[in-house]
Amino acid sequence: MVFSKIFSKSKSKKNVEPTFEPCKAKMEAEGIAPSAIAAFESTFQSLVSGNTGLVPEDTISPAKDLIDYSAINIEPDQALLSKTVVCKLNGGLGTGMGLDKAKSLLKVKGDNTFLDLTAKQILKFRKESGYQVKFMLMNSFSTSKDTLDFFAENYPELANEDGLEMMQNKVPKLDADTLEPATCASNPSNEWCPPGHGDLYAALVGSGRLDALLKDGYQYMFVSNSDNLGATLDLKI
Repeated sequence: MVFSKIFSKSKSKKNVEPTFEPCKAKMEAEGIAPSAIAAFESTFQSLVSGNTGLVPEDTISPAKDLIDYSAINIEPDQALLSKTVVCKLNGGLGTGMGLDKAKSLLKVKGDNTFLDLTAKQILKFRKESGYQVKFMLMNSFSTSKDTLDFFAENYPELANEDGLEMMQNKVPKLDADTLEPATCASNPSNEWCPPGHGDLYAALVGSGRLDALLKDGYQYMFVSNSDNLGATLDLKI
């Protein structure tokens, strides 16, 4: 999340340097994990310092010595699937496409939504591989109910699995003038927003899900956006 695209000021109207304490207090009161608070504090301090978050094109160089996929000549180890998790990042709303629900519930082929096709990919992969590859979603507070209702109605075999959902964290929206947490008395939920897909790591740690997965013997995680149907688990990689 690059706040500098929205906020151009790093000091309040009184020319007082903003502090993170109001945000920290609000997040702690909401019960948000320390890992998420620390991640947001880093972003906040970057905003206050005037860092735009933009990377000049002339500072970017092509990656060297990449392995060509066609050159990978190995025998895939199917047993690794028992230690693998497929995680779909599903925190975005489809407001830009006229939706008021999870973007992944947009129909993309006939009556199939992104989530339909994802569920069918997982079920087919399990059937063909013979392994019950673990599937999970990182939802946001904006997409959780729509998504869980969808799976309960259409794919109960997935909906009933333990640990289907991991909740993404949330961060306070900021007042453009003071950089303090914004308020909305008529609808307090409008005071919060998801921190973006980079929150995956803080959410894994803060929710305890990382420890639980490691305890259960999982060692690998395939991650992609819920609207990226071309990204599928590949044992060669």
